[in-house]
Amino acid sequence: MDTEHQVPIWFFVGGLLLIYGVLIFGGGVYAWLSPPPVEHRVKLFEYHADIWWGLLLVGVGTLYLWLNWPWGKKGEA
Repeated sequence: MDTEHQVPIWFFVGGLLLIYGVLIFGGGVYAWLSPPPVEHRVKLFEYHADIWWGLLLVGVGTLYLWLNWPWGKKGEA
């Protein structure tokens, strides 16, 4: 008998977090390699929060994708 296979919403949340994390991390690396002039920088620019935040989002997104991967789970067939 053929059953309906549903994809959990957390799989898509993980995908969005991963994509946003890659984009924010890329923007942070670009800002680190070619920084704006000193008069246009925000406070605490030297901490590069966008790089850390992007890495955090990539890690959480990857974890969500891994935990909620809908294809190829053992025991389902």
